[in-house]
Amino acid sequence: MSTPLPNLRVLSGADVAGQLEGRRAECLDVVRRAYLAHDAGESVNPQSAFLRFPHQPRSRIISLPAYLGGEFDVAGIKWIASFPDNRERGIPRASAVLVLNDATTGYPFACLESSIISAARTAASAVLAAQTIVGERRAARVGIVGTGLIARQVWKFLRDLDWRIGGFRLFDLDHAAAERFGAALTEQGAPDVVAVDNASAAFADCDLVLLTTVAGEPHLHDPALLDHAPVVLHVSLRDLSPELILAAHNYTDDIDHAVRERTSLHLTEQRTGNRDFVHGTLADLLTGRVTRPAGKPVIFSPFGLGVLDLAVGQWVHAGVTTQDGGTPVPDFFSEVAS
Repeated sequence: MSTPLPNLRVLSGADVAGQLEGRRAECLDVVRRAYLAHDAGESVNPQSAFLRFPHQPRSRIISLPAYLGGEFDVAGIKWIASFPDNRERGIPRASAVLVLNDATTGYPFACLESSIISAARTAASAVLAAQTIVGERRAARVGIVGTGLIARQVWKFLRDLDWRIGGFRLFDLDHAAAERFGAALTEQGAPDVVAVDNASAAFADCDLVLLTTVAGEPHLHDPALLDHAPVVLHVSLRDLSPELILAAHNYTDDIDHAVRERTSLHLTEQRTGNRDFVHGTLADLLTGRVTRPAGKPVIFSPFGLGVLDLAVGQWVHAGVTTQDGGTPVPDFFSEVAS
């Protein structure tokens, strides 16, 4: 007796957002477990492939195929586009879809709008790293450079996980965008929110700094920015010069993935000829194999692993389908024998 072909289920952005709201602590734990499964060797995570456009050098589409085993046992691929000029068109910079495949038959069983999943797993990864490095959910002041979608998602994780934060300093090349983000934070109860005039001011007196820009090359060069030993969540990967990287203790999510594609870590490897400046991974911190040295600035530069998209996508899909949400597409697959 043959196995019936599955129905494909499509989840919209609204489906995904509805699953995340009020459940960010659970989402963060999903990301933690995915990191530990990857660390245990229960994954296949090929290098991401970058499709670039000669006529649009700032734009790219990235494919992230992966398999995550252990408790997850799911395969899939994220196809995510970043077109910064979309802002001038009045539409978001990033768009993405995530396809989930059954790991036994290979058949896709879900197609999800994934810009929200991608932003959520990125934010969860950053906040997980912050609480692991800091050792508690508290910051005297948070500096944010780049106030777009990722920054908004990070704020929502900080808020929903009850971080105690004394103030915010926000910088964006579009000062009005920083002011709008600041107004939203204030409306949601954040204290002492100030939109500042330069990126350096988002470091000063901030013990937790978040970098979420679309920078393609380093624009921060002065190691003195780290003199007060902050924890820097370098989510956008290319903001910091090798001088800053070498002035800090550095962690990432996966060293082979992160030290490539002209990231700040990659530029530092090219400068030094080695990777000795990378002191471990988030999984090393989670398992206690390494610890943060006292009084030293720390930079976390996560490349962003496809296994995280699979874990969060599978979790979202399970929650939505439990409520009979999403849109099933019956008879999507042909019954014709090959």
